[in-house]
Amino acid sequence: MAVYEGLPRAVPEEMGMSTSRLGRIAPVMQGYVDNGKIPCALTMIARGGRLVHFEKFGMQDIAAAKLIQFDSIFRLYSMTKPITSVAVMMLYEEGHFQLGTPVSEFVPAFKDMKVYTEDGSAVVDAEREVTIKHLLTHTTGLIYESDREDHPIDQRYEDADLYGGDLANMIRKLGSIPLIHQPGTAWKYGMSTDVLGYLVQIVSGMPFETFLKTRIFEPLGMNDTGFSVRVENADRYSKVYEFGEDGVLQAIEKIHAATGPLSFFHSGGGGLQSTAADYLRFCQMVLNDGELDGVRLLGRKTAELIKMSHVPADWLAPGRTGTGFGLGFAVVTDVAETHTLGSVGTCSWGGMASTTFWIDPVEELIGVFMTQLVGADSPFHAQFRMLTYQSIVD
Repeated sequence: MAVYEGLPRAVPEEMGMSTSRLGRIAPVMQGYVDNGKIPCALTMIARGGRLVHFEKFGMQDIAAAKLIQFDSIFRLYSMTKPITSVAVMMLYEEGHFQLGTPVSEFVPAFKDMKVYTEDGSAVVDAEREVTIKHLLTHTTGLIYESDREDHPIDQRYEDADLYGGDLANMIRKLGSIPLIHQPGTAWKYGMSTDVLGYLVQIVSGMPFETFLKTRIFEPLGMNDTGFSVRVENADRYSKVYEFGEDGVLQAIEKIHAATGPLSFFHSGGGGLQSTAADYLRFCQMVLNDGELDGVRLLGRKTAELIKMSHVPADWLAPGRTGTGFGLGFAVVTDVAETHTLGSVGTCSWGGMASTTFWIDPVEELIGVFMTQLVGADSPFHAQFRMLTYQSIVD
């Protein structure tokens, strides 16, 4: 049976890329596998709507000596966020709200929010309401963890057991915890996109997972993407790894936010499972300004808006120089400051298990990198991107 590749294939030279230069990717990625730095890798490149590179390296199950496959299924973690953000913008286009609409109009738990003072020693009233745009840009004051070991917000998040119930329960608990900063005054990565997932559920009148399936995954042909893995596909599901104390890769037996052996919390921020080919189709839709193969999810102007930076550069973490943040992912604003190859306007994001993607509208170029490694630096991301761009010869 032919492997599903997401997009039609083309000879690299037909798309202005060099086959021999693309050949430099394999030895670098194989080296990471051979040296025990990653368990596996799938590297995927498309240009001009055509697939020009798709290769695999390593194991999806090291103990069983089971090789990674082109159709292996991966835990996306935060690569879920751009998909959730697109779902929100689809509802925005239908006229349900404006980006400046207070979240409390749909989620009463976010009315009259409290905010920690800068040193965390006291709690004050929020100076303004949390808006839908704050959620999309991670400027709400919701976080994953603080930058300080002694900040009381971390204990509040831990005590809340946010994944201990359903999505509505998570959002109710989040609304009861003070924000770490005043809404709209700083960028802090965190639970904002989980609230967006609940917003989709409330506004659409259908379960969040049903909206994603019927309005995004089925129309785009993303048949292996969802919050669970079908039993018949269990043998395609890659194990997730971390480094043990001895520095050797070991499988993580208890996967974060798992609700069953092959199912996961319906988190808009990190619950989806997918294949490289499926995610490539989502990326191509974004690159195409909202349309793929005759299916339009977003209007062109909306797609342009989500790919603009909406956050001042000095709000972002020091490691993100040269980038801003759009409505769901990072956006390159200054190529030189990123210290790598690329183009202004390139959108990207990654996941906790070291997956990543980027979408370059100038070069009509998409890169998707899949592995499953938690808690490690990811130098292979920058190398894969460089090896991709150096292969452009037109």
